[in-house]
Amino acid sequence: MITRLLLSLTLALCMVLAEAAPPATPYNPRPAEGDLVLPMPDEAEMVFRAVSVPGAGFWADQDRTIQIGDATGGIFEGLQRTQISGSFPKIDGSGWLIYLAKYELTRGQFIAVMGMDALLAASGDPDIQSLPQLQGRALREALMQPLAFVSYHDVTEFIRRYNRWLFDPDHPERMAALPRIDSAPGFLRLPTEEEWEYVARGGLPALTSGTFNDPLPISPRQINEHAWHLGNARHQTRPVGLRAADNLGFHDLFGNVQEMTAGLFRPEIWQGKPGGVAVRGGSVSTPATDLRSALRAELDVYAWDGDSERVRERRSFNTGARLAIGANVVVSSAQRSRIEQEYEAYRAELRRSTPVGRTLDNRVAQAAGQISDADPIIERLIEQNPHLRESLAAVQALTVNAREQLELAQREAARSLAQDAARNGVNLSVYLSRLARLAGTLDNARRLAEISTRYQEQVQAVERSMADLNEAVAMQLQAYGEKVASLGDYPPEHMSMAIDFLAERQPPRRESMVLELLRAHTETFFEQRRADPDTWLNDFKSSFTDFVDG
Repeated sequence: MITRLLLSLTLALCMVLAEAAPPATPYNPRPAEGDLVLPMPDEAEMVFRAVSVPGAGFWADQDRTIQIGDATGGIFEGLQRTQISGSFPKIDGSGWLIYLAKYELTRGQFIAVMGMDALLAASGDPDIQSLPQLQGRALREALMQPLAFVSYHDVTEFIRRYNRWLFDPDHPERMAALPRIDSAPGFLRLPTEEEWEYVARGGLPALTSGTFNDPLPISPRQINEHAWHLGNARHQTRPVGLRAADNLGFHDLFGNVQEMTAGLFRPEIWQGKPGGVAVRGGSVSTPATDLRSALRAELDVYAWDGDSERVRERRSFNTGARLAIGANVVVSSAQRSRIEQEYEAYRAELRRSTPVGRTLDNRVAQAAGQISDADPIIERLIEQNPHLRESLAAVQALTVNAREQLELAQREAARSLAQDAARNGVNLSVYLSRLARLAGTLDNARRLAEISTRYQEQVQAVERSMADLNEAVAMQLQAYGEKVASLGDYPPEHMSMAIDFLAERQPPRRESMVLELLRAHTETFFEQRRADPDTWLNDFKSSFTDFVDG
């Protein structure tokens, strides 16, 4: 009883301390309010941040449905809708929490749990053998480097050993700061892809502000402040925490090392052939323009070496990990009883509206298809039950009317999307025309600045204007791509009718040209099922760089 009381007091104290910023250490070089600090052997630490997930229910909540992926990204980043979940309920019951490590797993943390010899044996880094000889600042910086050049199995063994150390029954104080559910403490694991992307996109604040679906949680112009990438790191990893934190307090989510997740890599997160391990975030080998929240790749855990014709465990210089705190789904019989009771209401009311309850993003198209599937069933029932012909004919008439209404809804929705896409396209074309004119102005200003320095301010003003316009171009292109991707989910006849409707209004020449581009781009998307923003931007440039309204 006394031990339990002391443990509760210790837990309460840790929660209070977590609210204030802890002191800076090599394991937490950028301490901040809200950091959750877990102990490690040899006085090392691992720091986590809590990220809120909306919805108080266990099973699902309307506000918990999020969109992941990027319609303008790579072939493995198709748009998907999913329900994000937290592992631990908030104390006030208003939602759930995801706990993700504030920094990437470091060499120093690996050594604290596994020992220096274990790192030297596991690492494929040819320079790691000199680590024991380093001293002072050089040693500190080397230990703050993200753990890389080790295999996936080395990381999972580290997690296993760290958990065993935390849960040592002779040292209950070690797990005092762990979050709990029904008094059961959490445990360390790798994050899921959905957890990682939810945090990378900015979590609940981004959902609230409407920026969650942006490719990055920051402006692309700020990427150097937040990430080590190919342009500023040149394949060389850096100690954790040197770059600025994101709005949730995490460092190096983008760049430095790409981070292992808990799931096998599939071509789409939900489906497709299972492969190696999914890694997220990009690295020091990723161009800055490729960094985005949806970026994902496959780590071939067992890699085939064609030259030696051998299979090797992959050890990559730019692949590491970031830990999460998880919990079992069922932690007690009382909790299982509660979630069983909740399930009945969930199944009856909410499940049908969640991604797991439907397979298509376009719910109207799905409903129309299901009604069409009912036609042959009704015909067969009429044939088998002549005495029910009148009643079944009435049902058939209702389905025909419902299908007509859904057909109308699809046409109207497609028309609205086409109108929005055209508006983004017109804005994009205007910005490109302005950029072309400013480019000429900039050349003249630079020539004058070579003659007299008093024109330097004019050069700087034009450069600022061009930078702002380039950012506006990127935003409009992103929005245009998203509309094209949504429009591309409709049958071709609906896409064509939507664009024809806009063209028949005899819009200005600029908008007419945009509509022709929109028609070509939606047809391409429908055929290939992926966006091609670079090609689309070049199409706009070739059409509008020298365009003059009139």
